[in-house]
Amino acid sequence: MAFIELDHVTRTYKKGDVEVTPLRDVSLSVESGEFFVLLGPSGSGKTTLLNLLANIDAPDAGRVSVAGTDLATMSGASSARWRAAHVGYVFQQANLVPVLTAYENVEIPLWLFPMTRDERHRRVSLALEAVGLLDRADHLPKQLSGGQEQRVAIARAIVADPPLLVADEPTGNLDHESAEGIMMLLKRMNAELGKTIVMVTHDPRAASFGTRRMRLDKGALIAEAAIGGVS
Repeated sequence: MAFIELDHVTRTYKKGDVEVTPLRDVSLSVESGEFFVLLGPSGSGKTTLLNLLANIDAPDAGRVSVAGTDLATMSGASSARWRAAHVGYVFQQANLVPVLTAYENVEIPLWLFPMTRDERHRRVSLALEAVGLLDRADHLPKQLSGGQEQRVAIARAIVADPPLLVADEPTGNLDHESAEGIMMLLKRMNAELGKTIVMVTHDPRAASFGTRRMRLDKGALIAEAAIGGVS
């Protein structure tokens, strides 16, 4: 079984008086260790698909399985615990808490786990070191650049050592140099730490860092192209 499996998934919701179907009978398999890139226009269902993988949303039809778990079997507290242990989410906005330091922002996910203060400190320090910001641990978000804020967000996403990272336009608000740095970091997370990554992007340069890509349009996966990544 693949690490990620979507089996004939459909998701429909109401937008005012209009019924919208961002995903229509979508099937997809992603192997462990892939850096999978999802392209497509705004409103094509890309973020909906990420939210299904993160168990934030549920399909109206079909099955979603991640790491051997059928996500339909969980709800409530069990779903939150599973998500904290298995999925790190990187958003377009870093979404850091402005009154907390970089260290404290990264530490937030660990409060869901029973661990000692020393263990939390070890994990937060390792995560900040992995993104090259251990020396900025005591800085507030307003004292960081946009690229540094996104690096803190990635550290927060990996601090619990989840096997899956989902990234929704992670370079969308960054200048070219910062975006390049974030993509190199995600590539390293994939190559060196073995994280499976599913990333949504509009940026062809960002997409070129993946190992496989598909395009989502009008609720359906319509094309696939193998890509070699960027060294």
